[in-house]
Amino acid sequence: MDALRYVLFPGRHHLLTRFQAEYLHALSASQLDDTEGRPILFDGPPTVIWAVTSANHGGTRRNPVQAHRREAAIERFSVSEGLRSLVVWVFDTAPTDRFAEITLRNVEATTGGAVTPTPADAVLACSTPDVIALYRALGYRVAPVELDHPGAPDRPWDVLNRLVDGDPAWATLAHPATVDLYDRYGLVAAIRTVSTDPIVGAEGGLTDTRDYRTYMRSFEAAAGRKWAQVAPHVRPGRVVDVGCATGGTLEEASRDPRLHESDLYGIEVARHLYEECVHKKAQGAFANPNTFFYQRNILSGRVFADRSVDTTLTIALTHEIYSYGGGKPALQRLARTIHAHTAPGGVWINSDVCGPDDLDRPVVLRLADDDGINPAQAPPLDDLEPAAVTAAVAALSTRARFFSFAELFRAHAGMPFAFDVLPDGGLACRLADAMEFLSKKDYTDNWQSESHEAFCALNAAAWHALAEEAGFEIDPASGGWRNDWLVEHRFAPVARLETPAGEPVGWPTTHVLLVGRRPLNA
Repeated sequence: MDALRYVLFPGRHHLLTRFQAEYLHALSASQLDDTEGRPILFDGPPTVIWAVTSANHGGTRRNPVQAHRREAAIERFSVSEGLRSLVVWVFDTAPTDRFAEITLRNVEATTGGAVTPTPADAVLACSTPDVIALYRALGYRVAPVELDHPGAPDRPWDVLNRLVDGDPAWATLAHPATVDLYDRYGLVAAIRTVSTDPIVGAEGGLTDTRDYRTYMRSFEAAAGRKWAQVAPHVRPGRVVDVGCATGGTLEEASRDPRLHESDLYGIEVARHLYEECVHKKAQGAFANPNTFFYQRNILSGRVFADRSVDTTLTIALTHEIYSYGGGKPALQRLARTIHAHTAPGGVWINSDVCGPDDLDRPVVLRLADDDGINPAQAPPLDDLEPAAVTAAVAALSTRARFFSFAELFRAHAGMPFAFDVLPDGGLACRLADAMEFLSKKDYTDNWQSESHEAFCALNAAAWHALAEEAGFEIDPASGGWRNDWLVEHRFAPVARLETPAGEPVGWPTTHVLLVGRRPLNA
């Protein structure tokens, strides 16, 4: 039987244990057998090749310790135990059956070709069955470490979980090299912070008139489109979706190969939507197991530690914060909160409705009156059941809906919504108010709920200024844009915009994409 020279020891190596030290000593002394019962024999003291996987990830639940700290612990461990070691960083890749080959190529590249382990001169030290299978397929023999060991030792991840749970036994099971490193760099608190759930709030729905079934269908249908828009700007690591609704966007994110090593957090204040997220998780809807949901109002207090989040998403949320949270001051507070928890180099991505560039431009809105009834006065709705409200509004012409909306919007949103009815039937108003109505005129299932919400309070320029005030740098990808599907299917068939002189007015911006980055030196 050929004598061996190397021990391949792949893993994340966030924590080293006393058992690993004992095992590596016994293995190096040729005292152990492989999984087939054959003696593992070395030609002199072997070199332990520590393949540190997910080396480009840190500060997440799955990867709480940065790779350079892990390497420092390994080197200290090796010196104190008298082991000859070689540390190789392996960056994260999408799940692949070739991961063992990729790791071996990293060893070769890191050493400039000086070390090229093969099944003839190296043994794999590993207790993870899936990883073992990959190396066995290449012909490697296996030293099983903790796997099926008669003493049932804790694996490193088990010891790390003891630390998170506050079990003092972790410090006895961990190797002194890890204990010392954690103590010197304050990593115990950092690991507990990143691994412990935020406090869960007990908020309910935002309005009593909202039909959450309609909202759920709408969010789910749009999730793929919304993810496609924001995905290019997402920084892997700790990804937080504030106002995650039914978790549809995180469901898309959980399938993104770039994020399979990331922690995904959904924060939702509305009880109905939060419960749907939990239900979907129980059904296995999220491909990334590190997907978590919390019912919490982010404006009511800190949810995440300062500088701990790589990406924050706010999708179709900020208009609700403006409407229910207290107007622009609430948005400013949101921006400051997100900036505080964003890591240097991290990103805030906001995608939502917004007002036209020229909010106060005077226009004449002309609406169809032949697509429904036109009562002399807007029908009273307050005493009707939800289904009756929907039926009553659906029966109105587009023009008649305008008067119903104006009445409710003034009462519920507290907005002026001034307009004049011209002799020829046109409606003279601000461009922002015209778009406020047109953006909502088809929401008959949630007519009263939508009348609380201001879509057009801020334009894209105001969003940029708000984010910059909070400390973000604006990415060039940011800006207002127009949803042409809405123009073609919702606006143009029943409405047109004119200047007071009767000239056509083009359809304005309807949405904003804001990509704000926290500077690396901030």
